[in-house]
Amino acid sequence: MSIPSRIADASWTPDDDTALLLHRAGAALLELDAQHGAGLTALTGVLDRTEAVASSRIEEEAATLEDVARAVVGIRANTSATAMVRAGGAIDGLVSAAGSGRITETSVLDAHRSLMRDDPTDGRYAGRYRDVQNWIGGGCTPRLARYVPPPPELVPALMDDLFAFLHRDDLHPIAQAAIAHAQFESIHPFTDGNGRIGRALIAAVLRRRGLTRFVTVPIATALVAERDRYFWHLERFRDGRADEWVRDVAIAIGTVCDEATLTALLLDEVAVERSAGPCAEGVLAVVGRALDDDPVLTEDRLETLLHGDQGTVDTVTDDLCRAGVLRSVTERRRDRAWVTIAAAEELAAFGDRVHATVRQRANRVGW
Repeated sequence: MSIPSRIADASWTPDDDTALLLHRAGAALLELDAQHGAGLTALTGVLDRTEAVASSRIEEEAATLEDVARAVVGIRANTSATAMVRAGGAIDGLVSAAGSGRITETSVLDAHRSLMRDDPTDGRYAGRYRDVQNWIGGGCTPRLARYVPPPPELVPALMDDLFAFLHRDDLHPIAQAAIAHAQFESIHPFTDGNGRIGRALIAAVLRRRGLTRFVTVPIATALVAERDRYFWHLERFRDGRADEWVRDVAIAIGTVCDEATLTALLLDEVAVERSAGPCAEGVLAVVGRALDDDPVLTEDRLETLLHGDQGTVDTVTDDLCRAGVLRSVTERRRDRAWVTIAAAEELAAFGDRVHATVRQRANRVGW
């Protein structure tokens, strides 16, 4: 069993190379958010979906954007997709709350409740710290576990210490986010959902410290490319070694910012072409603007946009499917869903580009 060290007043100073990495990654994130965050809301929607998908893949769950769209309208054939929809809501809630300038116990518990409330096994623990012992790996007993976190009676005090650390302003925001995440995972305060809430905490710190106002950086997309290394970093952190983990988080943020900038430019081109072509006027223009906000289009959302006119809903979706703008992901007559083809393809391409960059670096430095 491991008892994490308290970090509320812990000191950490980067070496010169790490300080430069932190500076460059922070500047890249500020530029991405300023240049593309407010003006291109489709980027925010795609990155939010991407982060939920990638964070769940670290937990060995897998689904496509089409699966996620089906889960949004209540089709539960893919339980991983359902979990990703919940994860997206949890991430958004926690990060938005951090924009007020504080990350509180209430906001973390609310995020966990959003993530876990419908879980058939751990739903009863949603929104509260664990009161049982848990462990990572090892099967039904902790004897062969990879990690055994502190006993439940220590969790509240350790979380109070973490919240005190989160409200410091003397560390670089990215370093603070990296250390806070590793500490959260070491405390492991919930029966389940720790990884996804902990990775959302990274984005929450970046929002609280002012590196983002609009964009949720999908750092999990980079972490999942080297999943074993990510877990290795957490183990080293528990031995008191945080430097390499902080550097890797800075590099990951720089990588996803570079690729997200390309995604922003590509989505901007798609939006311009759509508004000049298939969605140039009338109700199609209304739907086109909605697609700029979110790549997933549900029948409920469409009916709201078109004031409940079912005939128009059918005509518009048929026209946009024929034009190659939308792809239907449901086969039923009601509660249907569609995805924007260009956004779905770019979401996949974004992940592929990030993974390729991370793997190239891993091969170059011999990970």
